[in-house]
Amino acid sequence: MPGMRVHVVSDVHGNAEALARAGDGADALVCLGDLILFLDYADHSRGIFPDLFGTRNASRLVELRTARRFDEARELGARLWAGLDVDRATAIENAVRKQYAELFAAFPTPTYATYGNVDMPALWSEYAGPGVTVLDGQRAEIGGRVFGFVGGGLESPMRTPFEISEDEYAAKIEAVGEVDVLCTHIPPEVPDLVYDTVARRFERGSRALLDAIHRTRPRYALFGHVHQPLVRRMRIGATECVNVGHFAGTGTPWALEW
Repeated sequence: MPGMRVHVVSDVHGNAEALARAGDGADALVCLGDLILFLDYADHSRGIFPDLFGTRNASRLVELRTARRFDEARELGARLWAGLDVDRATAIENAVRKQYAELFAAFPTPTYATYGNVDMPALWSEYAGPGVTVLDGQRAEIGGRVFGFVGGGLESPMRTPFEISEDEYAAKIEAVGEVDVLCTHIPPEVPDLVYDTVARRFERGSRALLDAIHRTRPRYALFGHVHQPLVRRMRIGATECVNVGHFAGTGTPWALEW
């Protein structure tokens, strides 16, 4: 099918206004996850955490996480949650449901989406309408090209909601097999692709994904997760690897045309 244009976004983090425009001029939208905004590191007043505990506590949490003082960050969170009258899981789910209702309503038709590490996959089926296809360890044909989708992240000190073991992640990569476009939330494990220049830390990338790129040679490997990467684009053998961007910050999708 000639003249195809697909827009790709990742790390939406609550930006429903821009998401509603992300499919403009495209034949399809691909979303690589992280719809939820738990805490905005640029604006500490935005997100589930400051809504519950205020901007001052949100700023303190960001300070501790940025300094890699993860145990202290967890202790702060535990103290704050203990002071609430509502169950933690219930409070988070209610807040996430509110965001998902708005975000899924903003998706154009058709949208192909997979989960990020801060998403709650169990809720997606309730909000994904007929125009949204959710895939994880699965393939879809879009305009004559085969796209493979692998969602989630690997275990990290951040302990985000959808982190899985390396074996489970590798199994999903294996299930996808050979594709034209390999779509994941996290990058392959390459230092330049996983280093965040603002957070000043290496995020988790996948060795299994890197091995699959070498082995199956997709035309493109698309991902997000790292908001301010040292390198946004890199060729690995025959594969163009692209961090499609921190959509919450840019509001601009990455375009793939053929």
